[in-house]
Amino acid sequence: MRRIAVVLLALLALQASKPALAQQKHSFKIGENAFLVDGKPIQFFCGEIHPYRVPPEYWKDRLQMIHAMGMNSISIYMFWNVHEPHKGKYNFSGSADIAKFVKLAQEVGLWVILRPSPYACAEWEFGGYPWWLLKDKNIKVRTKDPVFMDAYRRYIKEVGKQLAPLQVQNGGPILMVQIENEYGFFGSDKEYLAMNRDAFRDAGFSCDFFTCDPPYVAENGHLPGVYAAVNGGMKSDVIMSTQDKINGKAPYFVSEWYPAWFDVWGKKHHVASAQKMVEHLEPIFKNGISLNMYMAHGGSNFGFMNGANYDDGMPYQSQTQSYDYDAPINEAGNATPKYYAYREMVAKYHPTGATLPEVPQPKKAMAIPSFTLSDVATLWNNLPKPVVSETPKSFEDMDQGYGYVLYESTLPAGKGWLKVNGLRDYGVVLVDGKRLGLLVRSKKLDSIWVDCKKPNAKLSILIENLGRLNFGQYLNENKKGIIGKVLFNGKEVRSWKMYGFPFENVANIKYKKESVGATYEAPIIRRGTFTLASAADTYLDMSSFGKGSVWVNGHHIGRYWNVGPQQTLYIPAPWLKKGKNEVVVFEMLKMEQNKLQGLDHSILDDLKDEMFFGPTAVQQIN
Repeated sequence: MRRIAVVLLALLALQASKPALAQQKHSFKIGENAFLVDGKPIQFFCGEIHPYRVPPEYWKDRLQMIHAMGMNSISIYMFWNVHEPHKGKYNFSGSADIAKFVKLAQEVGLWVILRPSPYACAEWEFGGYPWWLLKDKNIKVRTKDPVFMDAYRRYIKEVGKQLAPLQVQNGGPILMVQIENEYGFFGSDKEYLAMNRDAFRDAGFSCDFFTCDPPYVAENGHLPGVYAAVNGGMKSDVIMSTQDKINGKAPYFVSEWYPAWFDVWGKKHHVASAQKMVEHLEPIFKNGISLNMYMAHGGSNFGFMNGANYDDGMPYQSQTQSYDYDAPINEAGNATPKYYAYREMVAKYHPTGATLPEVPQPKKAMAIPSFTLSDVATLWNNLPKPVVSETPKSFEDMDQGYGYVLYESTLPAGKGWLKVNGLRDYGVVLVDGKRLGLLVRSKKLDSIWVDCKKPNAKLSILIENLGRLNFGQYLNENKKGIIGKVLFNGKEVRSWKMYGFPFENVANIKYKKESVGATYEAPIIRRGTFTLASAADTYLDMSSFGKGSVWVNGHHIGRYWNVGPQQTLYIPAPWLKKGKNEVVVFEMLKMEQNKLQGLDHSILDDLKDEMFFGPTAVQQIN
């Protein structure tokens, strides 16, 4: 084993030091004791990166950073909801141009391990599944359900058109393709796994396939005849014993090893030390084990693409906009102490005379002086055509995937609890324009006390989709909005009008110059501008605001929430421009705030005492 490790590490070093992979046909095979490229052993020093979390203008830079870190390969999840945002309408352009990303990886000198399974997890909205699947109330994702599998197969065929030509045997960099992702957590249906394998074969993928699972559920997620990788922070003996049991003499591969972890709103920012990383990884590499670091570079959950977790005994937890992950390459693409510690460790295994590529220069960051959001718009001055129903409808039933829905009805005179059954996920409650408080799924707050002194009071509930579940047994219970009955004083509230605000485009919002007034309590939209002589990365400081979303020059840079730990929003330089830049802010809680500034650094670890989670007092409507 030691002799094999020495050979593999030497070959790894040679691969890592190459300026680029020659664009010619190669062979790849999972051998009895080693991964083989053109018949020669290779050990994977691999890093996970998702093109959808990085502006396309920065793709090559991030890939060069990964290569200079000492890695010879990358692992890529694909997200179905990016490539088929609406049923039958496929998107492989712009930030969804996955073929371009793979070609750039090859140009930089990186092999590609592709993970296009329609289920990704990845702390991504619905685990990568498109929301429109849920329009069928009977659908069961991640099963043999014919409706689900038909949609799945159609999508994978489109993926095959893009990427099958880029397999290694065709001259591309793609060595292996994953057919399912940690399925052992979800089920053990071997027929379903076989259907996954066959779908990829039918789509033109003829390379080696693999699955991945932590050791304790690996048997569940394994399909006989398909290579099984393992995920997690195990030691070498556990990695080898697990894979020996399932794969026999096949080589060893940790398909996900975590340098830290992701963040959720209202919880402490996750960090881990570079020293502990090296202490854990070095014995693994010495044993000739291949490993993919999840994440090498995390990036950002731009738009409404963050996911959420929920399981028995654990409350719903929405993930932050930043996917920094405390990775070796931070959210802005710059090297951290982990980066250099990893690079130094890898360099020790290189043969005499081999050198790693130079580390790219750090990206510049700038501050932006305070500017005013001078234009104001209300939701009620921008109402779309309503959906009318006796009972509340979900986002999906309204043909809406993301964003917000304003639910409106009336209440009779009287006092009692207003209870929203099936709250998904966060609601601002107003009666006759006066805010009573908040409904928050993560805090199990689904009720608020109301005292109406007059009949036919106008009830308004603005509901936000905070991200569909991306992991666990409840993937099929992922509808958003109000998915149950609304009760006031024990009686059902009926006759609803629902107004969708998906905010897919913020260019046509109607603004007014005048102030909405200091006593205005409903969510509002503000717009302002700032001027630049030149552009660099910056971080919009949202710490004085409450909760909402931000667009810069039309790019949805994500949502913010005063609870933290994240208090800034990363704006990449390519989304800024010389001259005037426009900022649009949708604010749900602190309507009086109208000043913003940009910082030259991020704030990802600031939890606030001021917790905008739910109502703090009973309020009376006169």
